[in-house]
Amino acid sequence: MATLDQKSPNVLLQSLCCRITGKSEADVAQQFQYAVRVIGSNYAPSIERDEFLVTEKIKKELLKQRREADAALFSELHRKLQSQGVLKHRWSVLYLLLSLSEDPRKPSSRVGNYGALFAQALPRDAHSTPFYCARPQSLALSYGEKSSSLSASMGTSGISSLGVYTLNGPTPTPQSLLAGLPPQSAAGVPPSLVSRLAWALPVSSSPSSAVGPATVRPPLGPTARAGRPRQDGDATGEASEVALVRDILYVFQGIDGKFVKMSNHENCYRIDSKVLVSKSLRDTCSRLAELGWLHNKVRKYTDARSLDRAFGLVGQSFCASLHQELKEYYRLLSVLHSQLQVEDDQGVTMCTENSLTLRRLLVWMYDPRVRLKTLAALVDFCQGRKGGELASAVHAYGKTGDPQMRALVQHILSLVSHPILNFLHRWIYDGELEDTYHEFFVASDPNVKTDRLWHVKYSLRKSMIPSFITMNQARKILLIGKSINFLHQVCHDRTPPGKITPASKFTDTPKDAAELLSDLEGAFQEKIDAAYFDTSKYLLDVLNRNYLLLEHLQAMRRYLLLGQGDFIRHLMDLLKPELARPATTLYQHNLTGILETAVRATNAQYDNVEILKRLDVRLLEVSPGDTGWDVFSLDYHVDGPIATVFTRECMGHYLRVFNFLWRAKRMEYTLTDIWKGQMCNAKLLKTMPELSGVLHQCHILASEMVHFIHQMQYYITFEVLECSWDELWNKVNQAQDLDHIIAAHEVFLDSIISRCLLDNNSGCLLNQLRAIFDQIIEFQNAQDSLYRAALEELALQLQFEKKKQQNEEEGQWGVTAEQEAEEKRRTREFQETIPKMCSQLRILTHFYQSIVQQFLVLLTTSTDESLRFLSFRLDFNEHYRCVRTQGQRTEAASIHRSHTGATDVQYLSSNSWRLLV
Repeated sequence: MATLDQKSPNVLLQSLCCRITGKSEADVAQQFQYAVRVIGSNYAPSIERDEFLVTEKIKKELLKQRREADAALFSELHRKLQSQGVLKHRWSVLYLLLSLSEDPRKPSSRVGNYGALFAQALPRDAHSTPFYCARPQSLALSYGEKSSSLSASMGTSGISSLGVYTLNGPTPTPQSLLAGLPPQSAAGVPPSLVSRLAWALPVSSSPSSAVGPATVRPPLGPTARAGRPRQDGDATGEASEVALVRDILYVFQGIDGKFVKMSNHENCYRIDSKVLVSKSLRDTCSRLAELGWLHNKVRKYTDARSLDRAFGLVGQSFCASLHQELKEYYRLLSVLHSQLQVEDDQGVTMCTENSLTLRRLLVWMYDPRVRLKTLAALVDFCQGRKGGELASAVHAYGKTGDPQMRALVQHILSLVSHPILNFLHRWIYDGELEDTYHEFFVASDPNVKTDRLWHVKYSLRKSMIPSFITMNQARKILLIGKSINFLHQVCHDRTPPGKITPASKFTDTPKDAAELLSDLEGAFQEKIDAAYFDTSKYLLDVLNRNYLLLEHLQAMRRYLLLGQGDFIRHLMDLLKPELARPATTLYQHNLTGILETAVRATNAQYDNVEILKRLDVRLLEVSPGDTGWDVFSLDYHVDGPIATVFTRECMGHYLRVFNFLWRAKRMEYTLTDIWKGQMCNAKLLKTMPELSGVLHQCHILASEMVHFIHQMQYYITFEVLECSWDELWNKVNQAQDLDHIIAAHEVFLDSIISRCLLDNNSGCLLNQLRAIFDQIIEFQNAQDSLYRAALEELALQLQFEKKKQQNEEEGQWGVTAEQEAEEKRRTREFQETIPKMCSQLRILTHFYQSIVQQFLVLLTTSTDESLRFLSFRLDFNEHYRCVRTQGQRTEAASIHRSHTGATDVQYLSSNSWRLLV
């Protein structure tokens, strides 16, 4: 037993043949060769599993035997069998019955039908062949040295078999494939085994058999030609069909034959015009030679690209898939060579039914030619492409109605997409990107620093996105790997990726890739979605839990957008003395101390310490004539992961909005001081009736300004900030990834900048609004000057009356004539200043109203609906419209006066009432 175990399978098989036949080893060479073929074969069922076809065959057989009643009974029984569902394998039972009904003694009429053999010789594991394999050497046309070729074909490493190139269509299987065997050996082979015979010779396992095909045709030995009925032709220029068949088999491999050679001028294989061949044979050879040209095209591409490392893994997989198809093609050629050698060895003539002819080759090679055409067209279409772009090209070629072509392209696509899916697996589960040849659709820039990782470092190569991956899927894939790297490098989170989302292997083999690609909207989408949701949710949890992202967002709203009302009001009260000074006299440390005081005195003290320590004071660039109000600003320091959301651009936007809101809040604060001054001084100045007209004008103008500022504050606070903030907060709570939060935040900032008139399109409106603010400051200064002069005069009058009363009580004259004259002179001088104050207020009112009118006109022509509504509220009683109409009438009257020559006195006397308005 130990001796048997040490023997090779070849020796054991040869001993078995000798024992069965009772002959010596030298006499069982043919039986041994046949046994090797049978054992080495690995073929799928040769009959298509179609129950309908089997039942129709049975009915036809019954009708041929004139058994119409049995055929009808069989049809009825089969219908009942289908309705009951008792048997699971009805096709197998019906096929067994059909096979048993055939008479094995009946001579087969399908001898030599090699087309049926090729059509049914489908390997069971067509995808198990290695990617790169050498073409089998061309089999010698002579078959003289049978013993040496047989021993060489067996080799020393066991039995190797070649499959057959797949053809389609269920055709009958030849029953007499053992025509060359002795009768006694052929008779001992079971018919079922004969029907599954593969016409394939074993390829040598020695290193010499692994090289490519020879570039020249091997010479035919004289012993091989001696005594054979098949004649190739003579040297007179005539070529027989036998010789053309041999040449065509070499041309199939891209090797010139004796008569059929490559024409470099015409770029095709053709028979030399000097060779005497009938037109039909010449045309048939030309049609068959197309396979050689297609083969050369595909082979040239694979040879050129296989060693090109820059072609990348996807390109190498594409070459490997082409090698696989060529290998199957070589298997078919080996079968044809084997059949030709068997015919030569048995002395089969061309006139027999079993011989290999050009016409039979033309029929059998139809499907291989279609496949080679597809491969050649695919090679042309994929020229200059690599990576995901190459996969897209292959995928686009699979959109065809031909099922054979579609299956071929899908098989190639499964191999080509395998490296891409491996890239994809490592990226979404480990965050690793090892794309040496830039084939993957996710690109990385190693020069980008960590603080710009999320925005700049990783991006999509749109040209490399395979067409079977949608843009939405590609965006999710980018976000998954980017989130993992962001967690590791920016958030310093050391959680293994396997705990964030459980890894699910995409593809272990090209077969897995094919299954995954066949269900892109199912399993593939589920894997991407699962990794996307798990990774994004974990990242948002880390940002909210460890880095207080939402709290920082609320702090921006409270402090930089003036949402914390008590804090802002108290801060203004504390800063008023400092900010009233020139900007060059301010010191930041003093303002920082005031800021800390305001925080401790308001509800801001209850905020998180992490937030309060980021709040700071910032002084803007000082221009000549600026006060502290013009350069003061609050600042909020951001760093680490939250700086990804609050970028430098975003903080610049916050600074612009704060300055605008701070200026508007200052106007409200200023008008409050103006109202306080009016209320406090109203009773004091009742004793000076000459000021009643001026004070009335001040009250009217102040009321207009208060109305304007209140409406603007309402618009900014509620219609702009609160509405935009509510939308932002809802989007942030519904965000599925960090990109959604960033996008919502950017939309929020863009919205408040545009609606607060800070964008480029609102420059005219902003200039008018700033002019209105300047007029409010001018009005405050004018009223302060008026009250200061009035109170000073009132104090002097009270002092004069008090002194007069005191003198009278002492029994003296109240005043002297000189003192009374001096008092009258001073009073007269004060009363003379009142018209100047009135004129100044009228000019100020005129300028203010004209600016407001221009502002309202710009609002009414704005494309923003909320701004148009603001114009309605600002001029709800059409006051400014009437003023504008009166101004237009005054201008028209002035033009008319200039034409009629009226004097200024006449004009002033008739239109003085207009100036008082």
